[in-house]
Amino acid sequence: MVIAGLVLAGIAGLIHVYIFYLESIAWTGARARAVFGIASPADAERTKALAFNQGFYNLFLAIAIAIGIVLFASGSRTVGATLVFVGAGSMVAAGLVLLLSNPAKAGAALKQLVPPLLGIVALAIGLAS
Repeated sequence: MVIAGLVLAGIAGLIHVYIFYLESIAWTGARARAVFGIASPADAERTKALAFNQGFYNLFLAIAIAIGIVLFASGSRTVGATLVFVGAGSMVAAGLVLLLSNPAKAGAALKQLVPPLLGIVALAIGLAS
């Protein structure tokens, strides 16, 4: 279960790297606008600075998980698991905020929160065994 938890958390990290790309690099492009429901290039330009900053939050959470996985695999199990739990837990919390504040974005919220939640559960079960 530990390996499953780390893999699921790693998948969540990769999803958040993609979100970083959309928000911080490709925000004004057609794909990012479609994903986030931004109707026009002008609207994307107006929100570009906000999205740029927000994208880095997603990247930092992914980095925390990646470092946690590496540390866990190299023998620093406590520090590694802590970083994975913090990064994945923050992803779950952010997904819940999105879900509760904008139920119309339930699909996006679930994509954001289900993989890290499954990773947390699997890792916790594996560590408790």
